[in-house]
Amino acid sequence: MPDEKKGEVRWLPQPEERDYPGAADYLSLLESDDVVATIVASLMVAPIQHRKAKDILRAGGLVLLPEDNAHVASDLKKIKEGKKLSPILMVRGDLARGIPAQVADGYHRVCASYYTDENTDIPLKLADAPR
Repeated sequence: MPDEKKGEVRWLPQPEERDYPGAADYLSLLESDDVVATIVASLMVAPIQHRKAKDILRAGGLVLLPEDNAHVASDLKKIKEGKKLSPILMVRGDLARGIPAQVADGYHRVCASYYTDENTDIPLKLADAPR
């Protein structure tokens, strides 16, 4: 159950347009511009899926950011105020090759959702990286 002091996480039906360039900026540190463009195009048309906050962190090998991180705190405030958050953009990892999934946009929203309830169902768009 969500922490009553923190509220219930509410979500927009689709990611915000600004999330895609944010994802591209992050992914450009990991891949070439051509690969990033392909991934972002895939994310734009991907259907919304739902995954638990704890599983997103585990699949990405990510640490839970502290509640007082400025961006996490901002998202926790939005949750408490009943504002809707933007769904997450992710790139699937490769288990056989030991490559973790990537949260291309929304890491802070995942952490804020985890603090509300680690089992929060988070809407996300998931793309495969070109092989």
